[in-house]
Amino acid sequence: MNILIFGPNGSGKGTQGAIIKEKRSIAHIESGVIFRENISRQTVLGKQAKDYIDKGELVPDQITIPMILDRLKQDDCKNGWLLDGFPRNVAQSKALYLALKKESMKLDCVAEIILDREVAKKRIMGRRLCVNDNNHPNNIYIEAIKPNTKDGEMVCRICGGKLTKRDDDQDEEAINKRHGIYYDKDKGTLAASNFFKDKIGEGVKIIELDGSLWVEEVSQNFLNSMEE
Repeated sequence: MNILIFGPNGSGKGTQGAIIKEKRSIAHIESGVIFRENISRQTVLGKQAKDYIDKGELVPDQITIPMILDRLKQDDCKNGWLLDGFPRNVAQSKALYLALKKESMKLDCVAEIILDREVAKKRIMGRRLCVNDNNHPNNIYIEAIKPNTKDGEMVCRICGGKLTKRDDDQDEEAINKRHGIYYDKDKGTLAASNFFKDKIGEGVKIIELDGSLWVEEVSQNFLNSMEE
């Protein structure tokens, strides 16, 4: 199954991608990784992309989409893929959709994790990292994984270790900017997602997931919807 996944920062989109990769044995493809790999390998497209990035400009779709298509044709995608992080606007949705059709690559499913904007921001700003294991989930705004308190200090709810914060998780201005792009229904990422809702008649399954649920519930709903 070939899937596009949408969701705001803080919705757990990357986590769900990793779970679906494991459960369904399909490749989880992150657009940012594609850029970094092409640039580090100094491919022709990677060099062209770097020229734009070095100038602080957006990489045009005529470079981005061929890089993505090349990645989707690799051996680990033979059983299917889940593309995360692209497209981000309607023009990119149209260009990707047409490119997939031209390559006879079927798009089976578009999944959108729905989460209130304020909740998404709190999830990001509430994350706390355990110094013993970053995979120990702690978040001051999520009741189920709130840190414990010891001697007046917050500590990891799993191991009691010291907790730290990532600087970028506390940059409210940057978070608001990213979310402003995502939640824009006219020109932003939500508009890109909505483009595909007109493609149901062409066999594209649309899955809307309640991102306010706990991780396991979201992934189970995702898997169940894929089977329907």
